[in-house]
Amino acid sequence: MARAALVTGAARGIGRAVALGLAERGFDVAVHYRSRRAEARAVAAAVRRTGRRAVTVSGDLTDPEAARAAVEAAARGLGGLAVVVNNVGDYLYKPIEEVTPAEWRAVLDSNLTTAFHVTQAALPHLLAGGWGRVVFLGYAGAGQTVAKPHITPYFVAKTGVVLYAKALAARLAPHGVTVNVVAPGVAENSVTQPLGEIPMGRVAYLEELVDAVGYFVSAAADYVTGQVLEVAGGWNL
Repeated sequence: MARAALVTGAARGIGRAVALGLAERGFDVAVHYRSRRAEARAVAAAVRRTGRRAVTVSGDLTDPEAARAAVEAAARGLGGLAVVVNNVGDYLYKPIEEVTPAEWRAVLDSNLTTAFHVTQAALPHLLAGGWGRVVFLGYAGAGQTVAKPHITPYFVAKTGVVLYAKALAARLAPHGVTVNVVAPGVAENSVTQPLGEIPMGRVAYLEELVDAVGYFVSAAADYVTGQVLEVAGGWNL
């Protein structure tokens, strides 16, 4: 089994934290970026300082061929692929009546379509090893039929991620591949931080999100699939 992971959007923020967290847990890491080449290289260098191998891969993951090329480059550079963490996704805070068609497409594409393209391309590698992990970064409350009038495209996209993850989990369970979702609420790097709405009264630390991803890729979660783990301090209860 290759101890190799691809993390999309890993040049900064949650993706960067996850890439470093996986390295500390013994995984070689492919650091994906779209335009932040220097930052991605810095993350790869930090991974190497943990004693693990690292490669950088680039591409606009909304393009299926670019996504496939990024996955293949990751697998080639690391000698296989066992873990995929789908972190890429743009956020838009805007009243639904003001959202343009271009903005609607962009948010759905960056959050949902990228996850589909990357995961579909990675499946042959995961299945070949007989053991694999797919983790999506979702959003706390996604999947609930509640009004989110200022983040509607984002909420729709993350709900789609949950449905896609569950469908994949059901299909891949017999093959040793688990599929789960880590759903942050308000993280320390979130664009909006409505702390008054959070029962615990604080943001989620990036380390807490990394720990959630770490659980899903660990042996302790061998029998856990199709689940959404909210790291949200009681938000949306």
